[in-house]
Amino acid sequence: MGEKVLVGMSGGVDSTVAAYLLKETGYTVHGLTLWLWDPKGPYENPCCSIDAASLAARELGIPHEVVQAQEDFRKIVVEPTLSAYRRGLTPNPCTFCNREVRFALLLREAERRGIPWVATGHHARVMRHEKTRLLRGCDPEKDQSYFLFALTQEELSRALFPVGNYTKAEVKKIAEKLGLTAARLRESQDLCFAPEGIPALIPEAEPGPIYDLEGRLLGRHKGLPHYTVGQRHGLGLSSPRPLYVIAIDPERNAVIVGPEEALHSHGLVARDLHWICGEPPGKRFRVEVQVRYRATPVPAEVEIQGTEARVSFTRPVRAVTPGQAAVFYHGAEVLGGGIIARAL
Repeated sequence: MGEKVLVGMSGGVDSTVAAYLLKETGYTVHGLTLWLWDPKGPYENPCCSIDAASLAARELGIPHEVVQAQEDFRKIVVEPTLSAYRRGLTPNPCTFCNREVRFALLLREAERRGIPWVATGHHARVMRHEKTRLLRGCDPEKDQSYFLFALTQEELSRALFPVGNYTKAEVKKIAEKLGLTAARLRESQDLCFAPEGIPALIPEAEPGPIYDLEGRLLGRHKGLPHYTVGQRHGLGLSSPRPLYVIAIDPERNAVIVGPEEALHSHGLVARDLHWICGEPPGKRFRVEVQVRYRATPVPAEVEIQGTEARVSFTRPVRAVTPGQAAVFYHGAEVLGGGIIARAL
């Protein structure tokens, strides 16, 4: 009997194939679903399905458990996300959900069961040497290392990402060849707790003014959570040229708009920094920085100034958004990252 591994299973094809690959490698696989939703409600949502996860485990011939974690999820992910939107930020809740909920709770459950390893269906890779390093997944279209930049050495040292060495097409092909139900399921969505959008969860958001870059009043907005930097549609403005959200000003409860060229920034300041290996490569260093999940990485120079990182791009970057994560890469390796405080 091989080493034990606890696999976080959503019912989707990635986590199902991850469990299969580990079993084939010789691990003793235990499936576990962290249920983040109302235990009295339907056991399915855009993120995961208890029924699908249970079925996947039965098809693979592995044990499966469900652990209720909705209170942790509400406190750690949902409430801070809504609070950030109320302050005019556009956070990416998946980054801290992956560390504070999915990995932290999965490790906690593994400890309770005496299981040394945890695994997920993330498209990412780890490399173990003197320290554990986090790498991009092999499929550039599905790489999820951006969401994992805040994981610690202890978490990564016990983590397995079996599908990170495969493309999404290869993962689906494996599932289809095995006749797994997960191969036919719709792919999950990122923002699982707001299927109708964030504004629906903040109905009390106050309308306010829309200004141009010169401070002229152009109209009224519906509430700050309805807007994000780079947005063009839904402004309700008439203009001879397209206008975009350039900034959100929570102190004045205002939305600032302007032409597309005003969206481009030469740098950013990031806070709440985390480094995969425990410390930055130096006080000043060159990296590629990714400012959104789907953004193209851009070469940049980073200077550490106290608890902040000042990032200077080699070319302007569009729609740098406060609240999003700026993740630093050296080639395929994730060095770390932080939360964007402001664009420069």
